[in-house]
Amino acid sequence: MRAIWKGAIAFGLVNVPVKVYAATEDHDVSLHQVHEKDGGRIRYQRRCEICGEVVEYKDIAKAYDDGEQTVVLTDEDLASLPVEKSREIDVVEFVPSEQVDPILFNKAYYLEPDSKSTKSYVLLRRTLEDTERTAIVQFSLRQKSRLGALRVRGDVLTLQTLLWEDEVREASFPSLDEKVRISAKELEMSSALVDSFSSDFNPAEFTDDYQEQLKTLIEAKLEKGEALDTEETFGGESDDEGGKVLDLMEALRRSVEKNRGKKSGGTKSGGSGSRSSSRRKNDDGESSEKKPAARKTAAKTKKGA
Repeated sequence: MRAIWKGAIAFGLVNVPVKVYAATEDHDVSLHQVHEKDGGRIRYQRRCEICGEVVEYKDIAKAYDDGEQTVVLTDEDLASLPVEKSREIDVVEFVPSEQVDPILFNKAYYLEPDSKSTKSYVLLRRTLEDTERTAIVQFSLRQKSRLGALRVRGDVLTLQTLLWEDEVREASFPSLDEKVRISAKELEMSSALVDSFSSDFNPAEFTDDYQEQLKTLIEAKLEKGEALDTEETFGGESDDEGGKVLDLMEALRRSVEKNRGKKSGGTKSGGSGSRSSSRRKNDDGESSEKKPAARKTAAKTKKGA
């Protein structure tokens, strides 16, 4: 990994020099656009609408337009902002970890000690572990002021950028205001269904089926070209109950029975309703179909750092 930024965590008079690394990466198969007729690559050009010239990326600046005037901001202009010059990850407060809503989590980074002595780094890590607290920090990265959560993952301090409060939309749905009566029996049966799927979460057990199937499709098409039969490649899938409308209690009852049957039979295949797009890996490391009601899928991510 290559460090994307260097700075220091500052809390009180304590300074912890660190290097920052992107903690995640995209595993998606890379595709590009082509002309379907002849396979020619589609290229995009940055063309100036005034002079008509194609503009090199190095010659592009940012601008703000208020409807009457346009202000051009060069890289030098933006770099002159005081906050952009700062190399500090400033600890604002330490909060109970459970108070940080996961919906705020954005990009994750690893922090590596960047000094001959790692004592201050280890001290901060141990303190966060022992107090079960998360450090809320503010810093500047790539021409943006950031809010972040400083947490511990194993032996490493991680910096998770947080969305600002006004970047999270309000969930306002009229349908949620409707009065719904849940019977004790329905709640009991639903709890039994949850119990039948209970497990300890291990992300290594899950694979991204779409990407695996996309690789299979690409390999098959490289081998057979336009003669490819996708149904032959992937096989047909039957859905014996997917189209049926079931009473809620009946659906719960059948789901519990079906899952208990799968557990007693020692298999993780099959499922109620449609098949899941996620799979668990078996003990040999091979992919086997996951229990569908869990609806767990591997993460995509995101956005780059």
